[in-house]
Amino acid sequence: MTSDTAPDAATNWAGFVTAEPALAATVEARFDAYTHHVLATLRKDGSPRTTGLEVRFLDGELWLGMMPGSVKALDLRRDPRFALQANPGDGTGMGGGDVRIGGRAVAAEDAATRARYVKEVEPPEPFHLFRTELTEVVRTRVQDDKYLVVEIWQPGRPVRTIKRT
Repeated sequence: MTSDTAPDAATNWAGFVTAEPALAATVEARFDAYTHHVLATLRKDGSPRTTGLEVRFLDGELWLGMMPGSVKALDLRRDPRFALQANPGDGTGMGGGDVRIGGRAVAAEDAATRARYVKEVEPPEPFHLFRTELTEVVRTRVQDDKYLVVEIWQPGRPVRTIKRT
């Protein structure tokens, strides 16, 4: 891929890890630090909806599991675009910075995939399961108590870093 990659290009979690292993490790650590995170989906009218969510990193994928019939699952079935923000915690320590992921959710319907997920996670049945296709990963942090540093990754492009005072 070149820097002319289309803005809708996407990759799975393993593709991100391969492209940017250090940033991927930081992002995964931020998500692993807490159980619940914030998912943004789009309602029928196009307005945003935010809800809580647990995520899992398994087999090179970032998975989103949801209760049956949940409005966020119905939103994603209608329009797969999402934004996911890691829980920032209590505000006293943002060791890895603030991280956000944007992308598309793809429903996992095949029995073998769902069986592997159930074996690892043991979710209550029934449930909706989506794997993610990442279109953007953003990490925002403070450096040296004086710079705001924003790292932006998109598939097929190197990390772009913006540093502000």
